[in-house]
Amino acid sequence: MAYPRPFREHMIKKIIDRLLGKPSAAPKATFGKRRVISEKEHRIDHELVDDRALNVVRTLQERGFEAYIVGGAVRDLLVGLKPKDFDVATNATPEEVKACFRRAFIIGRRFRIVHVVHGRGRDHEVIEVSTFRAYLDSQDAEQVSGNERTSKKALSNMTHAVDASGRVLRDNVWGPQDEDAARRDFTVNAMYYDPHTGDVIDYHHGFEDAQKRVIRMIGDPAARYREDPVRIIRAVRFSAKLNRLGFKLEPRTAKPLKAMLSLLADVPQSRLFDEMLKLVQTGHALASIQQLKVLGLAKGIYPLLDVMVERADTPFVSAAFQDTDRRVGEGKPVAPSFLLACVLWADVREGWHARTGQMPIYPALQEAIEDVFNARIGDVSGRGKLAGDMREIWTMQPRFDKRTGSGPFGLVDQARFRAGFDFLCLRAEVGEVDIELADWWEEFQHANDDARISLIQAVKPAPRAVRADGSEASRKRTRRRRKPAGGAADGNQPA
Repeated sequence: MAYPRPFREHMIKKIIDRLLGKPSAAPKATFGKRRVISEKEHRIDHELVDDRALNVVRTLQERGFEAYIVGGAVRDLLVGLKPKDFDVATNATPEEVKACFRRAFIIGRRFRIVHVVHGRGRDHEVIEVSTFRAYLDSQDAEQVSGNERTSKKALSNMTHAVDASGRVLRDNVWGPQDEDAARRDFTVNAMYYDPHTGDVIDYHHGFEDAQKRVIRMIGDPAARYREDPVRIIRAVRFSAKLNRLGFKLEPRTAKPLKAMLSLLADVPQSRLFDEMLKLVQTGHALASIQQLKVLGLAKGIYPLLDVMVERADTPFVSAAFQDTDRRVGEGKPVAPSFLLACVLWADVREGWHARTGQMPIYPALQEAIEDVFNARIGDVSGRGKLAGDMREIWTMQPRFDKRTGSGPFGLVDQARFRAGFDFLCLRAEVGEVDIELADWWEEFQHANDDARISLIQAVKPAPRAVRADGSEASRKRTRRRRKPAGGAADGNQPA
């Protein structure tokens, strides 16, 4: 198959430069020697491979394209783990991939990839398909003075572009498999597995590194971190995830991490936010926090991550991290809104209590929440579903205290009730609220209507509210005086 147009244009430019006698900007990268590892040698358990990933590979191969399972899934298969996600690499362009599947969507600007969707609703699965990319030296790329946001118009027609620091802003030049392997980050993530022949293709000794339990950067680590500073976070994530299997960061790969930390300042906040969530939501939150401390990266990656590291040892946040890791380990879904609500609860509670003596409970809580969103979250989440879910979890907490009348019936019907209840249970676990309250709601949500009525009747009357000055607040509401007939209302009369 002929190489796609962007790659051909790049090669033509290099040939013209050579004919004109222009010196090369940098020595040619080492693409490694192709090694084919047979099924007999690598011993991957075929039963661990997802059927939907097999379907994507088979469909592309039947259309005449090369296609392989690639990246972390191959690494996990080699060490006997069942991968949670499967990615596929192919020589088909994104448009050609999209044409092969009924439900496929091209996404991304920096890296154009295709999401092939299987199933619907909660059971849906996305297989990410990327096209082999050419290895291009940053000095050969077009350069822009700004970033993705300020240079959006200039970047719209570019296939390979970098900013002034050398960070890659566009990388959509297709090429052969050996160059695609060279542009991947770590050797253990740069192998290709063909499930139909059983062969693993390796260019950079990733197979040996997987056996030795080494996480090693392909090429010069400092240069690779400069190309994409997010690799700093990925290095932490992989070392945390694989630490229990004995994997360690190679010293040369780990050495530049702290010195290159300032490069993350140029990465879009939304991308850093997503990478932060990957650190704490892939089942290794506590290990990731520990790795950040060990590698000297406890501060400076992302403000909200700094807060997580700082509060990781507090009982409430530690319990939230443990609960998240447990749920991921059991194959249960986890929501970023729940974990973030736990991390920022101390700020909300402090602001709420500071206002409670001056204004009613719910307005006080709402004002505290707004202050926390402005100070900690900003507009990264778009104040959309994530922020809405966090708000519901927090505002539900005082409602759990009211266990009379029709209130409990309405509360258990809330869409986010389970998240709010789990939050209450964590508060009870660390002694913030009485464990009896959590037990009561546990029983109430699973009871029938008659049992629920009995539970409500068994609740002791709540004590009278006490004002900030220590005096007991009257439950009796002041009755509005009727306006005298034919006369104007008193100007001092309460509305």
